[in-house]
Amino acid sequence: MTYVITEPCIGVKDASCVDVCPVDCIHATDSDPQFYIDPDECIDCGACEPECPVTAIFAEDAVPDQWASYIQINADYFANK
Repeated sequence: MTYVITEPCIGVKDASCVDVCPVDCIHATDSDPQFYIDPDECIDCGACEPECPVTAIFAEDAVPDQWASYIQINADYFANK
């Protein structure tokens, strides 16, 4: 399992989650609309989730149905790198 960043991050891109990640698995370029969590690097520590000011980060098995597509969006971001 991994953590997933969902739609509420779009346009906000607060880096609080990046600052607390012990394995530096949260990435984005300046032009990206949001941050993304690399599912291959995430260690499921959950440190990022409470730091998100817009409640955009969820454990993969707890992503709300309306944002389920973000599981694949996060994975695809790293597959295309």
